[in-house]
Amino acid sequence: MSVWVGDVDSIDLNGMSQGTLIETLGIEIIEVRDDAIVARMPVDHRTVQPAGVLHGGASVALAETLASWAGFLAVDRERFHVVGQEINANHIRPVFTGWVTATATPAAIGRRSQVWEIRIVDDAGKLACISRCTLAVIEQRSTYTTAEQRERS
Repeated sequence: MSVWVGDVDSIDLNGMSQGTLIETLGIEIIEVRDDAIVARMPVDHRTVQPAGVLHGGASVALAETLASWAGFLAVDRERFHVVGQEINANHIRPVFTGWVTATATPAAIGRRSQVWEIRIVDDAGKLACISRCTLAVIEQRSTYTTAEQRERS
């Protein structure tokens, strides 16, 4: 059974990410499963720290991006919007090159809050970071839009 609300297949999450930090970091949604959302991010000049390893802040940005997209898909978008309340991350091992892949799964989906667990692995499938993000569900139409709609506002 899917955790998503409504028709999510027609939503272009990558298209909506244009002109945002998500695009700047090279984050791409690669799969939406019935109970998870998966994205990848390059480990390159945009996402490493001066020591040449994946920046912890980039990992947190990836985790919050996935939690936010998941929360967006898990509510009636005509009636509700989600916003981040809290995020934590444990950085397990460094990543020097390639890609990291993140998978967000629900820990709890409630009427007023959601908790998402995000696991980030390297190209070898080894855990690089684990994060948990809490979202508030607020009663207002979702304000997630495309780059074109943001420019017109």
